[in-house]
Amino acid sequence: MVEHKETTSSGTSGFNKRRAEGTDKTDFPKKNLQLKVRKLNPINTISYVQILGTGMDTQDTSPAVMLFFDKQRFIFNAGEGLQRFCTEHRIKLSKIDHIFLSRVCSETAGGLPGLLLTLAGMGDEGMSVNMWGPSDLKYLVDAMRSFIPNAAMVHTKSFGPTFGTNESNAKCQNDPIVLVDDEVVKISAIILQPCQSPSQKTDHSTDVDSPNNKKLSAAKPGDMSVVYICELPEIKGKFDPEKAKALGLRPGPKYRELQLGNSVESDRQNVMIHPSDVMDPSIPGPIVLVVDCPTESHLEAILSAKSLATYGDQVGNLPKAGKSVSCVIHLTPESVVRRSNYQNWMKTFGSAQHIMAGHEKKNVEVPILKASARIATRLNYLCPRFFPAPGFWSLANQNRSKPGSLASSEGSLSALSNVISAENLLKFTLRPYVNLGLDRSSIPTKVSSSEIIDELLWEIPEVVEAAQQVSQLWQDSSQTKEDPVPVADHQTVIEEPWLCEDGITPACLENIRRDDLEIVLLGTGSSQPSKYGVSGADDVVRSLTCIWISHIHADHHTGLARILALRRDLLKGVPHEPVLVVGPRKLKRYLDAYQRLENLDMLFLDCKHTLEASLNDFENDLQETVTSQDLSNNNAEINASKVNSTLFAKGSQMQSYWKRPGSPVDKDAVYPLLRKLKGVIQEAGLSALISFPVVHCPQSYGVVLKAEKRINSVGKVIPGWKIVYSGDTRPCPELIEASRDATVLIHEATFEEGMVEEAIAKNHSTTSEAIEMGETANVYRIILTHFSQRYPKIPVFDKAHMDKTCIAFDLMSINIADLAVLPKVLPYLKLLFRNDMIADESDDVVDVAASAS
Repeated sequence: MVEHKETTSSGTSGFNKRRAEGTDKTDFPKKNLQLKVRKLNPINTISYVQILGTGMDTQDTSPAVMLFFDKQRFIFNAGEGLQRFCTEHRIKLSKIDHIFLSRVCSETAGGLPGLLLTLAGMGDEGMSVNMWGPSDLKYLVDAMRSFIPNAAMVHTKSFGPTFGTNESNAKCQNDPIVLVDDEVVKISAIILQPCQSPSQKTDHSTDVDSPNNKKLSAAKPGDMSVVYICELPEIKGKFDPEKAKALGLRPGPKYRELQLGNSVESDRQNVMIHPSDVMDPSIPGPIVLVVDCPTESHLEAILSAKSLATYGDQVGNLPKAGKSVSCVIHLTPESVVRRSNYQNWMKTFGSAQHIMAGHEKKNVEVPILKASARIATRLNYLCPRFFPAPGFWSLANQNRSKPGSLASSEGSLSALSNVISAENLLKFTLRPYVNLGLDRSSIPTKVSSSEIIDELLWEIPEVVEAAQQVSQLWQDSSQTKEDPVPVADHQTVIEEPWLCEDGITPACLENIRRDDLEIVLLGTGSSQPSKYGVSGADDVVRSLTCIWISHIHADHHTGLARILALRRDLLKGVPHEPVLVVGPRKLKRYLDAYQRLENLDMLFLDCKHTLEASLNDFENDLQETVTSQDLSNNNAEINASKVNSTLFAKGSQMQSYWKRPGSPVDKDAVYPLLRKLKGVIQEAGLSALISFPVVHCPQSYGVVLKAEKRINSVGKVIPGWKIVYSGDTRPCPELIEASRDATVLIHEATFEEGMVEEAIAKNHSTTSEAIEMGETANVYRIILTHFSQRYPKIPVFDKAHMDKTCIAFDLMSINIADLAVLPKVLPYLKLLFRNDMIADESDDVVDVAASAS
């Protein structure tokens, strides 16, 4: 039942109370999701392995490998962005039955939550999958339980030695563990545990004796790695009826018995006829190895794994008979591949095709998501000020290497003629046998930015004049610019006295400098993914000092672990402070559970401690501390009643359970974090970061950022700007009050104007409601974001009241000095997407992720 409430003068609008309180059962799948039962055909089948998503997200995400059969799909690793990659390249997610992780970490599993939620929403009943991984998989599942509502979405099956126990016999280390064994494939796993010297050991280490009596140690959960062995059944030789006739057999049931591998007695001769007498030799089934040796510490384990040696080309010094490996896909990073002992190990599979799928810049010369690249390039042509050129084009002249060859740094691999670099959608065919080998037919072709622009000019000739008019907007507005002001890095920064058409400019924008603020919209919720550029992304991640999360829905926080882990790795060996994560308390449960897998190098601060009342109490206590120098004697408690708002007040139409009075603040734990936050925001030139509650789900917040006052070139004090982000929300008084006189309001606009009922049911806002919130609060500029994915490129919106509004796109970069021009660009964006203004209702399945979580 959805509760409706009439709109009032205070700005309160209808909302779904049960959803806001977390008790809306319609959000959860009604049925226990069942695994699909496939009818398999091992004889007449097509099979191949294919690389998915290599080089994705600035090379920090493990590529996925798909093992394809007519009726089944097996996925190895599910890094960030896999779901979108599969959607763009029309790879059917509905056929996925099993997901295997080579390691349990953000690099290999960052895309799992989105993938699982999408599968759960397919069809009327949803779908579920088996997920396999080493024993530390349980820590990942525990972490995901905090936001994935139905455990039946995934049937987890872990294997190998259990962390923290003495379950470490040689069998766990040496023998393949059979995971899947059916008519079409047998998949086994060999555990790799890193070898550590005594000085590297931790208090949590578990020793395992390797075959060469060296100590292997899983220092902590997340350290185990897996080699997967995929064995297809042999192809039986063709039955020769002439040979059967010569041995005295009459056509009939005995022919069938022989083809099934059974011996029969001759009808005319006193002899037993064996299958080998009448059938051609069987063809051994192809074998594929998926190898992930992430560090040199794991290399000792892979070298000592005798069970892997049995799949090599030789046994001892003699050629091996029977089955041999056809293809080895190496997820191993280049730093390990360079090691001579790893390369020598590769040579034991000399007859196999080696595909090197570690992170190489060669693999990102072709955009992973070409639709996104195409849109970004078109936007850049129309308005380069707001839409910078996609970063991957800069790779066009870098890291050139011959097709199919590795970089020169791996020159010693040249002894193996069958070693190639992975490319997106590269296939290795396994069935039919006559086509065994590489298949490059699906690899995306390289497309230059000039080709995309040529296509645009042919499709929309008017865009040439439109781009000139957009450029003129800046020229017209900059005629009254003051003299350039030099800055420390010798770049030129312009103080820009913009004037609106009505002559009213917010005081905070008087003589604004271009280095004061840049708003970069990394993702808008559209079907186009974020891509910050290869060279710049790592620098951005290194420099992160604070991350603020609005609420614990999968589309808002599941990329957090990978960002934190990447920052940790980029800053390894460099003195630095942990990043401060500000978010709802439920997010801490997820991060705490996840940190049992890998250290995320972070500090966590609950959003409720950044509400305005809480911050005021902190500042008051801070003043008292300065005066008394004895904070420990200050016995005043900060109760939740102090931070209650009118929206969540006791007795109001909705009171979130976490706002109930009686929860004192642990000052010893919280105040150091608030001091850290204060230092971070001051270093950024801000005077305040203030969270406020909104109406969406339990513990949902918006945020206000306020800049410090500044002094212009003639000594005049200018008030600081104010940026507000709504988070996901229905219109509510708290949002209006927080946005009062804001410079910019970034507001979600999930639904178009005619879908108010849907917006209420999901506690989201429509475009017109978002604009109304901004106008009621007297906001200078409104940026609409978080569009439903039913709008492939541009949302549907009403032309009314758009004089101070613009819509966001992924990686749109808005300088505060350009705010006056922002709404004027909107008509030109509509021209650019004039053929895409009609909603694509067939894409509703992707909305399941938000609703299910």
